[in-house]
Amino acid sequence: MTEAHTPLPRITERVPPPVEPVNGHGDWAVVEQELGTPLPDDYKQLVETYGRGDFWGALCLCTPFGDDNPVRLEGSLLEDFGPSRELFPEQHPYPLFPEPGGLLTWAVTENAAQLCWLTEGSPESWPVVIWSRDNDYERYGCSAAAFLDRWISGQVTSELLPREDDIAPWFDAAIDRDHVYVRLGEGPLPYRERLRILRDALAPTADRGSYAYRGNRQDHFVMTGTGWQLTYETAYGHQLRVAFPPADCEAARAAVLAAVDLMGCPVESIATVHGTSSWEPRAEVRPEP
Repeated sequence: MTEAHTPLPRITERVPPPVEPVNGHGDWAVVEQELGTPLPDDYKQLVETYGRGDFWGALCLCTPFGDDNPVRLEGSLLEDFGPSRELFPEQHPYPLFPEPGGLLTWAVTENAAQLCWLTEGSPESWPVVIWSRDNDYERYGCSAAAFLDRWISGQVTSELLPREDDIAPWFDAAIDRDHVYVRLGEGPLPYRERLRILRDALAPTADRGSYAYRGNRQDHFVMTGTGWQLTYETAYGHQLRVAFPPADCEAARAAVLAAVDLMGCPVESIATVHGTSSWEPRAEVRPEP
């Protein structure tokens, strides 16, 4: 089952990694000593290349590093699910780490499913098991990196980990982002034309998916040069949601509001939903006479 060559170059070719991985580096010897087991080399390479973050908005890679890491790699499944297994043993067909051959989580999904190793045999031969919160299981006879490679390329189809076939894969590092919502009035142009103007003004951009229901829409995209994430929508009112690193506040404010002006939509309100950035108009400072 072990890959003759690491699939990491294929993954990085399709999904560019961040310049600085978040929680991607530390002392592996200490980690393995605390866990009581060596870890697969391909997983270590993934962590050192990508760090903490998510692939395709669906798979969040766990890492063992970082004091404030909310998705640490740790052998806690037995502690968390042992009591449940005692009550419902039929829902838990696999042992739980640190039990021999137990499940050990290396990634989680947006739907709270867990991607685990089945820690039987050599770490380089550990297969992948996906375990959903509904206690559904899928087993794959390949390593973590090989699974990721095949999932990204479409060679693996998972009921528990769906993928966006018509959107290029991406990775978002788990960095702090401020979130600003810009509430808009209606303009003279139809929605699709406003969206085209918005994306042209902020180009280059890349799709992050869309949603349409009963005449309401959400269109998600990212500015590829800056990594700013945007959602233009009517699903929860006519608004533009923007997420960006706090240091980019002024640049994001100038670029986004200029694009909105081109759309012909009046700005009704601006709210900081999460973070510290404020785009509210600043009071003009007049010189003393």
